[in-house]
Amino acid sequence: MYRLYEMGDSGNCYKVRLLFNQLELPYERVPTDIFNGESRTAEFLSLNPNGKVPLLVLPDGRPLAESNAILCYLADGSSLLPVESYAHGKVLQWLFFEQYSHEPFIATNRAYIHLLNDPEAYAAQIEANHPRGLAALAVMERHLETSCYFVGDDYSIADIALYAYTHVAHQGGYDLGDFPNVQAWLQRVSGQPRHVSIDV
Repeated sequence: MYRLYEMGDSGNCYKVRLLFNQLELPYERVPTDIFNGESRTAEFLSLNPNGKVPLLVLPDGRPLAESNAILCYLADGSSLLPVESYAHGKVLQWLFFEQYSHEPFIATNRAYIHLLNDPEAYAAQIEANHPRGLAALAVMERHLETSCYFVGDDYSIADIALYAYTHVAHQGGYDLGDFPNVQAWLQRVSGQPRHVSIDV
């Protein structure tokens, strides 16, 4: 069986749990609190030297790290990862966008405000991140003017990746009121079969 080392309130871990549920694949959850050093033990670092979650251990014991790499691995052969080369490339485009232009600002501010619960200590970082998070949301808003999902009209792991932190962006001080296309897309994603919430 798959083992998923993860932290329940992490959006990067939630992506993987959501995909597992939607693919109806059995797996074991291994709670791992990165704030308490549980991902810095010798045992964990032998599986992922980067010391981060999520970490997936395959049934044969091989480890795989990085949330979007895990999404690609699990979704391979399913309708959530297109085979056609251009559509496949577009999924990867949005996965890279999520990790480089979206997650570092939206997720990080959420961590400072919601997870660490110390916005005053991180006020300078929050202020610096905020406009870049808004810029990422604006890119998404423009794209969703003409598409139901991020790769045409088909739900994919690109949507799962972007949904994870966007749907809780308010916990990082982002008001989605100015992004109606993003809000409508969030509703479409949450309406997908076998959707689960981040706190399950």
